Amino acid sequence: MTEASGSLLHRLMGRVFPRMPKFFALLNEQCDLALETMEVFVEYLRSNDPDLAQKVRDLEHDADKIKDRNIRILNESFSTPIDREDLYDAIAGIDMLINFAKTTVYELHMFEIPADAFMLELGEELCAGVESLRAGYALLEKAPGGAEQYAKQSHKSERNMKKIYRRALVELLDKDSFRKQHQREGQSDDVLAMDYMVYVMKHREIYRHLSHAADALGRDSELLHDIIVKLI
Repeated sequence: MTEASGSLLHRLMGRVFPRMPKFFALLNEQCDLALETMEVFVEYLRSNDPDLAQKVRDLEHDADKIKDRNIRILNESFSTPIDREDLYDAIAGIDMLINFAKTTVYELHMFEIPADAFMLELGEELCAGVESLRAGYALLEKAPGGAEQYAKQSHKSERNMKKIYRRALVELLDKDSFRKQHQREGQSDDVLAMDYMVYVMKHREIYRHLSHAADALGRDSELLHDIIVKLI
C-alpha cells in the first residue's frame, strides 16, 4: 500500500469511525473550574469582598462556555465511553453546582446582607463535596474502582450540609437571641418585630438556597457512583 492510499484509507476510516472525544478529560476540566469557583466562593463568604463576588460571576460565565462546548461535543460524537445520558447529567450537574455559587452571591447582594457563619460553614462543606467529586472523576478513566471512596465523601458532604442547615434554622428562629444581638436603644417592640421578620426572611432564603445546593451535590455524588458501577 502506497503512502497516498494509506492516507486516503485513514481519512475514510476517520469518517466512518470518527475518533471518540476525550470525555474524561472534558469532565476533569469542568471539575477543575468548579473547584476553583467554590474556593473563591468560600473566600467571598469569609470576607464579603465584592471583588471576589465578581470573580465568582466571571468563573460561572466561563463555566457556561465549557458546559455548552461539552454538550455540543457530546451531541456530535459517534460513540462515548459511558452512557450518553450519564455524560449529559454529569456535565449539567457539575455546572449546576457552579450556578448555585453564583446565585448565592447574587442573592446576598440583592438582599444587602453579609454572609454569616452558617453560610460560610455551608459553603465550606459544598466546596469539600466538589473537591471529592473532582477527585472521583479524575480516576474514572484508568482506575474507576478507586473513585468510589470520593463518591461517598461527596455524599457525606451533602449530609453535613443538611445538618448545618437545620442548625442554622434553629438559631435563626430564636427571637430572644436576635433581640439580644440587634435591639437598639429606644426601639419599640413593633419595630423590632418587623426587623426580625425581615431578617428571618432574608437569611432563610439564603440557607434554603444552599440547602438546594446540597441536594444537587447529593445527586451528583449518586451519579458518580452509578457511573463507577457501570465501568467496573
